[in-house]
Amino acid sequence: MVILQTHQIKSLVERLLGNRVWLEPSLELDSLEAFISELKPVNVGIPLVRIGSKQDGGYLVPDDLEGLKACVSPGVSTEIGFDLEMAERGIPVYMADASVPGPPVDHDIFNFFPKFLDVFEDEKNMRLDTLCGLMPDAHRGDAILQMDIEGAEYRVLLDASDDTLSQFRIILLECHNLTRLFGRQNSQLIIATFRKLLRHFHVVHIHPNNVCPASQRGGISIPPVMEFTFIRKDRVRSLSRDALTFPHPLDRDNMSNRPSLALPETWR
Repeated sequence: MVILQTHQIKSLVERLLGNRVWLEPSLELDSLEAFISELKPVNVGIPLVRIGSKQDGGYLVPDDLEGLKACVSPGVSTEIGFDLEMAERGIPVYMADASVPGPPVDHDIFNFFPKFLDVFEDEKNMRLDTLCGLMPDAHRGDAILQMDIEGAEYRVLLDASDDTLSQFRIILLECHNLTRLFGRQNSQLIIATFRKLLRHFHVVHIHPNNVCPASQRGGISIPPVMEFTFIRKDRVRSLSRDALTFPHPLDRDNMSNRPSLALPETWR
């Protein structure tokens, strides 16, 4: 009898979950490749800087932070290096998470709400529109959104109004379950979310999270979890695909004890 260690069981589960889309009819590969091409990062003439942790919880952000009025940060957990750096820059942070009693570190301009983001309202859940509506008028209009909400991001962003999304100059989004793009039904929610964002934003960077390996089919490789950096189209200084490097010199592995994971060629 083979006895698996805890870390081996976790790795096996992640691999199985990452490939569960094979149980449903597949999306045509030509259609999938065409969709992925819409997400390829562009150079908008603004250099990227790293904010937050040197590993998981750190993000590459366009250096267009002057004048930001607020940071909206659902999904708190125990890593708040990004939020602290925003607060140290004098940017009020609006945090939401029902899984913790509050941020692990206090700051004078942290505003914490013990609720999850979802598409309905009750004692433990709120919509993104509602969270943004809790900001005073002086903090609205030019904000940054940093969202890591473990797979709820697609329905939450689809539910958000265009007025709410237009308040964000920059969006940092950790996307989960991306291998569902291989499936015909499960892909639709993800595709619809990205296309909604692409109406108002450009993708300027993608970083694959090395928590688990990429899945492949027909020459297309998809990491299950990736971090996307968006910038609102009115902030663009120039637009090209030149001078983009993957990995970016400021990129770091999310997990130091896992193999590094490069952004697949299809996504560049």
